[in-house]
Amino acid sequence: MVTIGVFDGIHRGHAQLVAAATKAAAERGVPSVLMTFDPHPSSVVRSGAYPPQLSTLRRRADLAEEMGIDVFCVIPFSATLAAQSPEDFVHSVLVEELHAAEVVVGDNFTFGHKALGDVPKLRELGERFGFEVTAISLFGEHAVTFSSTYIRSCIAAGDVELAAEALGRPHRVEGVVVHGERRGRDLGFPTANVAPPEHTAIPGDGVYAAWFTVLDSATQPDGVTIGRRYPAAVSVGTNPTFSGRVRTVEAYVLDVEADLYGQHVAVDFVARLRGMEPFDSVDALIAEMNNDVERTRTLLRAE
Repeated sequence: MVTIGVFDGIHRGHAQLVAAATKAAAERGVPSVLMTFDPHPSSVVRSGAYPPQLSTLRRRADLAEEMGIDVFCVIPFSATLAAQSPEDFVHSVLVEELHAAEVVVGDNFTFGHKALGDVPKLRELGERFGFEVTAISLFGEHAVTFSSTYIRSCIAAGDVELAAEALGRPHRVEGVVVHGERRGRDLGFPTANVAPPEHTAIPGDGVYAAWFTVLDSATQPDGVTIGRRYPAAVSVGTNPTFSGRVRTVEAYVLDVEADLYGQHVAVDFVARLRGMEPFDSVDALIAEMNNDVERTRTLLRAE
């Protein structure tokens, strides 16, 4: 029982596919398999045009497991794979490798060289090779299609609440805490400077209320518990008050004093508090940062 897609983010549309796949697998008494690709097909087909990534492979695997998937299968996407005809792709991957009894896809699914394969073609090949095909519409509320493209546009605009509605959870940015300018500490707001992997989808510049979590660590950092989420006010941008040029993600974790350098962490964006703007004085900036912290407390307390 196989469901196929890039599954970047595993949004609510993907959740529909996964639910159908796990249900069908249970009825047939076979394992459910989620098949995804790495790197993103667009980066190969369009010569390095890498879409901002909504989730890491590890995050996708964790989410798939939480949803009941038995096997998380990653297919290396290459120019050779992209050049395969729809028939060759189905025969080599779905039939010979995965022995698919049923394949679940979105109704806009395409595959094979130049995306020549579609759902009718998949059904035709299913009849030839002996597997069934289920295609599911990924429409959400208000006739909006749940798609990674739509979610990326919401995130880029800073609308993390719309993104969360389509994802079914807050958008997460993972990364390692690195040394920054230490300016926040001097202002009384020591921040964790989160360096995400290349191509990560970062929300538009602004200040956000978010949840901060240390995901794993070689050593237990003092002052925080691994896996526990903490409220945080998060700044995304270049620090225009100080004429900054480097775009950063800096999390001020509320009521926590801990050495977080080198820790693998996650920031789950809940709401945008305001845009990024330069202030006339450091005192004015500090006053606004205090306001950001109080708004963060209020918003996250209500969750």
